[in-house]
Amino acid sequence: MRVRHKARAVLLDGGHLVFLQRGWPGGDPYCTTVGGSVEPEDADLEAALRREALEEIGATIGSATEFLTLTEPRGTGTVVQHYFLAELVAMDLDLRHGPELDDPDTGFFEPVRVALSRPAVAALNLQPAELVDYVLGHVDAWSARPSHGVTTP
Repeated sequence: MRVRHKARAVLLDGGHLVFLQRGWPGGDPYCTTVGGSVEPEDADLEAALRREALEEIGATIGSATEFLTLTEPRGTGTVVQHYFLAELVAMDLDLRHGPELDDPDTGFFEPVRVALSRPAVAALNLQPAELVDYVLGHVDAWSARPSHGVTTP
């Protein structure tokens, strides 16, 4: 059985959270976390997370702390999703790169900032459900954290 690991981040940006809005023509858009598969060249989960954040939204992130791990059986393999909380240090969409941007079959994905509050998170079509439950249970504590915010051009 093949096991694939993915590194994903809930990004803190001052009084906001940054997620990735995904969608395909004819489908309902949804939000998820920035991140993706751990590649053989990645030194570890955090290195994969940093690479994915730069590729997907042109982001530099601060320290990252893993807070949730979800294991999903899929066909002949298993996907293990490692979720991290990280501060967004800088974001420049001009730095986005990677195969996802060139392949129309991947649909669209754009960063979205939402208020660091339960009502704002609850209003998103955030997936997966286990992540929503965790974020809603911790958003108040996260809002009490000191934050430096993001630098955007």
